Amino acid sequence: MISIREKIAYGLGDTASNIVFQTVMLFLTFFYTDIFGISPAFVGTMFLAVRLIDAVTDPLMGALADRTRTRWGKFRPYLLWFALPFGAISVLAFSTPDLSEQGKMVYAFVTYTALMMVYTAINIPYCALGGVLTADPRERVSVQSYRFVFAMLGGLLVSGLTLPLVEFLGEGDQAKGYQLTILAMSILGVAMFLGCFWGTRERLHPPADQDSSFRQDFKFLLQNDQWRVLSVAAVCLMSGMVLRTSLAIYYVKYFLGLPEMITLFITLGMLGNVFGCVLAEPLAKRVCKVKAYIGLQILAATLCVLHYFIPKDQLVLAFALYILWGFTFNMATPLLWAKMADAVDYGQYKTGVRITGMLYSSVIFFIKLGVAIGGAAAGWLLAGYGYQAELVQSQATLHGILVSFTLYPAIGSILVAIVMRWYRLNNGKVDEINMELNRVAQ
Repeated sequence: MISIREKIAYGLGDTASNIVFQTVMLFLTFFYTDIFGISPAFVGTMFLAVRLIDAVTDPLMGALADRTRTRWGKFRPYLLWFALPFGAISVLAFSTPDLSEQGKMVYAFVTYTALMMVYTAINIPYCALGGVLTADPRERVSVQSYRFVFAMLGGLLVSGLTLPLVEFLGEGDQAKGYQLTILAMSILGVAMFLGCFWGTRERLHPPADQDSSFRQDFKFLLQNDQWRVLSVAAVCLMSGMVLRTSLAIYYVKYFLGLPEMITLFITLGMLGNVFGCVLAEPLAKRVCKVKAYIGLQILAATLCVLHYFIPKDQLVLAFALYILWGFTFNMATPLLWAKMADAVDYGQYKTGVRITGMLYSSVIFFIKLGVAIGGAAAGWLLAGYGYQAELVQSQATLHGILVSFTLYPAIGSILVAIVMRWYRLNNGKVDEINMELNRVAQ
């Protein structure tokens, strides 16, 4: 059994990650278009282009982590080494130097690319760390539940404090306010990464005689059919989720016509996320986590579709459905990450080689690909529907924002539910795999 103290320490790492990750999802598109003055079409294209870099860096980072040998383990050292660079580059990404239009585009591309690269360097080892804390599949759900409760608390911090801090610290200058707000949050994030480093311990290790090349590891990864299912599901999942969260600000500010309610809307949504993560562990104890995951995705899609039919003067219903969607969607999140650890065991069971870092990094690449597709879709859809920053929007634009915020994200969840029908690592199969791995190790 892992102590509650260690689960909390592990969770602090995702609080730190989400200070940036949730800021990117909730505010970066808006920051680029309305604060820095970059066209939404360029922003969407940039988000997707950076993923081409991730296609190289993510698996390399996973392979590097698998081959790291230190007295602190394979994955924990990266929390120590990259905490400070992560905080510093986050501040640069939310800075607004006085440049030409083309200069702004170059600056945004360079700093966003750097942010995603350092995020890769710290987040992939962090995520893989969750797969080596315990071999117990039920404890894995518990670990991931703690992790995502703390992750959503980080998101709650971002959603609840970002805009008030921007106003307070900026003193009327939003660009300055964003920079100082991210500086304050980055300092807190660095401290949390260090707390995660000191408070956790790696317990699972690859076989002592394991010696494979990057090429061989990649070949073994491709043989893992359950990894393939998770990867496709990750793209569909994140595409819909990021599209919805990226457009939440636009939905409240323009469709509802209540810019003063933005912070309350996204903060209440984040509270729904937190409570959903809390209930993931009790749900997994009572229901097969594969069936539960599929059912939650269908319910999340249904809530998105219902949101489309809510008139803009029905604020209580609009808020309630967004909260319920966050609650449902994020009840499934810890289950997905627990499945990744199960897929690592399955890969070792099938090939005899344990590639924790490689598998996590590759799934994370597809997660980030989904983030990029969702972010790109948000920018392209805004441009396609004729969005003009800080102006009165046409009825066609307002309807486009509504459709993009409600119906399109539902498609992502429906696709996830369909794809997960090919995922076979239910509780019984995972127990069987663990028994065999323990027998071979003895």
